[in-house]
Amino acid sequence: MLLHEKVVEVLNPLAREYKSVGTMKKELAELQEELAQAHRQVHISEARVGTALDKLAYMETLVNDRLLEDRSTAESDSASPSSTNSTQSLDAVKRKLPRKSLNVSGPVQPYHPRLKNFWYPIAFSADLKDDMMIPIDCFEEPWVIFRGKDGKPGCVQNTCAHRACPLHLGSVNEGRIQCPYHGWEYSTDGKCEKMPSTRLLNVKIRSLPCFEQEGMIWIWPGDDPPTATLPSLKPPTGFEIHAEIVMELPVEHGLLLDNLLDLAHAPFTHTSTFAKGWSVPSLVKFLTPASGLQGYWDPYPIDMEFRPPCMVLSTIGISKPGKLEGQNTKQCTTHLHQLHVCLPSSRQKTRLLYRMSLDFAPILKHIPFVQYLWRHFAEQVLNEDLRLVVGQQERMINGANVWNWPVAYDKLGVRYRLWRDALERGVKQLPFSNSM
Repeated sequence: MLLHEKVVEVLNPLAREYKSVGTMKKELAELQEELAQAHRQVHISEARVGTALDKLAYMETLVNDRLLEDRSTAESDSASPSSTNSTQSLDAVKRKLPRKSLNVSGPVQPYHPRLKNFWYPIAFSADLKDDMMIPIDCFEEPWVIFRGKDGKPGCVQNTCAHRACPLHLGSVNEGRIQCPYHGWEYSTDGKCEKMPSTRLLNVKIRSLPCFEQEGMIWIWPGDDPPTATLPSLKPPTGFEIHAEIVMELPVEHGLLLDNLLDLAHAPFTHTSTFAKGWSVPSLVKFLTPASGLQGYWDPYPIDMEFRPPCMVLSTIGISKPGKLEGQNTKQCTTHLHQLHVCLPSSRQKTRLLYRMSLDFAPILKHIPFVQYLWRHFAEQVLNEDLRLVVGQQERMINGANVWNWPVAYDKLGVRYRLWRDALERGVKQLPFSNSM
């Protein structure tokens, strides 16, 4: 018995602390009550936060409505929230105000000239080798880019002045593009410098301002004088470029931008690729400054920005390659940075430039044929989107409004549409101008 008591005293902390089982049960019950009370307080706080977020989202919708030119007559007759009685419910106010805040429906209209007055990236520098050319469409006009004698890129009309033959069917000789029909040769400024079998003076085709910066080739398709500086699209410090991919997609560029600026669709659309296994959160938010075109997603660790006129930049935090971990990018040790450029080729076609950069595993870029793997994965992701966006486009052309009922997590896409609407209407002070 003495030995047994000694063993119990040494091994059992209850014996050492002289506490009975009854005392421990009492303390445990008190702790459980405190925990239950804390849970109740958390639920109350969550309910209050949810109500506040609903009110904030609704007030933001009202502000967005005021920026649109097409307001319904009912809006002008309805009372503003500031004039409503403090006891009037939020639902009653909603019933008085119009629901729709955006109208993007019907056949795609011709692009407004003001949308052309920007620098547009059209190709990656690595894709434009010497003695080669790349044909592109931009705002429904055919162009071709090639390098001149000095190695600098040029962009000229993809139509010979003589008989309207497509120049990209020819070749590049000593920094000049040669028409395959009769051999007329044009320099990067559009001047015809060689004309076999005949001779005319001052023959010239259209050319666009064209510059190369940070691994991309840019053009200015607008009539206004180009701005002196080009925007920077370099990945953040510490990132290395791993893939640069170009695709031609059968959708209008605005619809593609709408898709890229929306992350809430990922757990439903991209179930076979990057969002495989993602849970569906009870609430998705995009948090951004009061006047801005950039911010971050909650609960996803993803920062995102729309940069006028057609670029989307995003940084995704991934603690393990291919997996989302953490509530924001700062909590993640490794990151994926993406650049999407949506060049408006025509009213139903987009030239997409995609650049992917990583701040980890630099050895991946040296694996043979890895670029084909990246391209395959990028095409898989886009195909998941395309079947939906092409369907949207068909409905839109037939009169459906693809922005029929915006909700809180549509904030960035709505702001893009408001920016574009204000630009085309010639508003001097564009909304969210501090982000441009």
